[in-house]
Amino acid sequence: MLGEAPLAQQFSRRLFENGRVCDGDWLPTVPKGKARIRVMVSASHSHDDLDKGLEIFHKVGTELDVIS
Repeated sequence: MLGEAPLAQQFSRRLFENGRVCDGDWLPTVPKGKARIRVMVSASHSHDDLDKGLEIFHKVGTELDVIS
């Protein structure tokens, strides 16, 4: 949950720039103030894929001051 759409859009764009595609949900898909990033994990993802994804999420989240 990121709250506002511009932050979710920026977060999604930065994930893409770092090699991960994650959709963001904002108005009208979710209520105002409830914007978020949606992650879909499948059995075809390796442990390395998941570790790299977490690393990128942490990097982007820290840069955008969403994760401390």
